[in-house]
Amino acid sequence: MPDDALDALEECFELKDERRTGWQLRGVDDPESVAAHTWGVGLLCLAFAEDAGVDSDRALRLAVVHDLAEARTGDAPTRADPADEPITAEEKERRERAAMADLAGPFPAIGEAWAAYERRDTPEARFVKDMDLVDMCLQALVYERQGRYDADGEFDSDYDRLDEFFATAEPRLSTEVGHELYDLIRAEYDALEGDHDDSS
Repeated sequence: MPDDALDALEECFELKDERRTGWQLRGVDDPESVAAHTWGVGLLCLAFAEDAGVDSDRALRLAVVHDLAEARTGDAPTRADPADEPITAEEKERRERAAMADLAGPFPAIGEAWAAYERRDTPEARFVKDMDLVDMCLQALVYERQGRYDADGEFDSDYDRLDEFFATAEPRLSTEVGHELYDLIRAEYDALEGDHDDSS
């Protein structure tokens, strides 16, 4: 094992404690970690790879590493209004590539899988990206059902409830299965708003 392998693995394990920033910004109580999100993406990949006609093992490899750079860079949320982004897409990409050069240095297969995901030039990479977005929407549905945030609290957004997460996801979906899952989850989420209105 290379001398720096253990150090790299130890830093990668920080994803277990790195909270997803978007949920924190919305005031979600005890939000998921990036590693928990990664698990959700992996589960969705296993569940729907056959429906999408992609190699499930290949998709799972990409899913496991897709947010690995955030162990060093932290989680920069995607906002519906680009003016609200904490950093530009170009700067985010630069930071993540620099982080992965170190983190994946001792593990070429990890670096190759991460780069393949970032290129989005295979059906598996595009499918995993969609499952990344679907996981976020499904998590929003879970938090909405559980009432894990103050829906009336102040939040710097033009969107109510957890609507911004859906607004950022929908235009980035690129697969049929991704759109189908999004529509199913969104319908359930929208129905909750009607339930809230009926109970008020």
